Amino acid sequence: MKGIILSGGSATRLFPLTATTSKQLLPVYDRQMIFYPLNVLVKAGIKDILIIVAPEHSGHFLNLLGSIFDKNDIRLEFKVQKNPRGLADAFIVGENFIGQDNVTMILGDNIFEDDFSDEIKNFKSGAKVFAVKVPDPERSGVVVFDDQMKALKIVEKPKDRISDYAIPGLYIYDNRVVKVAKQVKPSARGEIEIVDIHNWYLDKGELAVGLVKGKWLDAGTFDSLLEAGVYVKEKKLYEKFDPIINRAIEEFNEELKIICKKRL
Repeated sequence: MKGIILSGGSATRLFPLTATTSKQLLPVYDRQMIFYPLNVLVKAGIKDILIIVAPEHSGHFLNLLGSIFDKNDIRLEFKVQKNPRGLADAFIVGENFIGQDNVTMILGDNIFEDDFSDEIKNFKSGAKVFAVKVPDPERSGVVVFDDQMKALKIVEKPKDRISDYAIPGLYIYDNRVVKVAKQVKPSARGEIEIVDIHNWYLDKGELAVGLVKGKWLDAGTFDSLLEAGVYVKEKKLYEKFDPIINRAIEEFNEELKIICKKRL
């Protein structure tokens, strides 16, 4: 299993905060946002992770993450996405990285309270996405269930309310996803929609949909970014990080302190 974290885009809703750095490098309580999706993948035992970044902030990611996991057998690669064409484009950008493996992709601004390690480790084939009940599902792709909670269809940001369940930014696919992404035609808004990939697997009867039980935070606005930091503090989510992540952050901090003392 390979891992991809999508951290490109301009994040205009967070201007002026994102005028100087990437949204995924903004702090959520005691660490940068990027560590939360990283933790999801590392806790699931994924060792090879591709981080897709925007060109204007690529150096910032390298400064923070370029060598932070060298002692912990976690291999990070970086790809610059000059022209974001939708979430599904990540699988085309990451084709060589994915190779012949399955892949889990997580959006760099999504923070989950749940632990998805078992779902990722036990994945064999097909695709698996997740659904969470929210008050405003129309902001995301939504999944429509039947009475037995079997997925019937998935729609990207529907105009009318057809379901209470949104699909958060965590997706698990088998290796066919690269081929499928290449076949997806741009939508009316000019993007390669990941919903079309979901529906490709759904039409073949190979899409599983799990339910998110804990909190899901999409830290893409001022309010949700603040809410995420407060929630992490109150629920002490920082205590649930994989030891590899915490150890890497501590070592990075100590190295910075030594460099600062030398400069002084």
